[in-house]
Amino acid sequence: MSASAKSSTVLTALRGGSRESLDRLVPLLYQELRTIAHRQIARRPEGGTLETTGLVHEAYLKLVQQSSAGVHDRAHFLALASLAMRHVLVDRAKARGRLKRDGDRGRITFDANRIAVDDQPEALLQLDDALTWLAELEPRLARVVECRFFGGLTEEEMAAALGVTVRTIQRDWAKARMLLRRALES
Repeated sequence: MSASAKSSTVLTALRGGSRESLDRLVPLLYQELRTIAHRQIARRPEGGTLETTGLVHEAYLKLVQQSSAGVHDRAHFLALASLAMRHVLVDRAKARGRLKRDGDRGRITFDANRIAVDDQPEALLQLDDALTWLAELEPRLARVVECRFFGGLTEEEMAAALGVTVRTIQRDWAKARMLLRRALES
């Protein structure tokens, strides 16, 4: 049985609520999860403490804690993994911020290629606050940002995960960037 067929079978079992399916699915998609995590790690300067494997493993632990019955397909699972990685990174940024406690946060601008995970915990926390605000305003736009920024998913993968067209993803990404820039500048 091919890897694609195996992952489809496991995803079907995961939709049925089988927790063991998650344990079987992660090894099948491990390289893709590492690629997503590596994109996040590559955004930060050298010297951070979180490595690609660590981010994947921490995201897995977050996924295990949640109900897995809502997984529709491979792209949706990767989107959920991206969200879990976001939570891991934000939790780490909060912990670093508590250690520093140097007062005011500086202003940041939203540039998906400039926010470093370990070096700029304040920026990541501000982005998380802006994403939380965006999720209340327009939940799909927030999911698009999570999938792209934290997951590095392609437009096609995002469209499949969110059940919309690629063109809708492109419009949503443009709108989300505009709204996040405004939120971060205020």
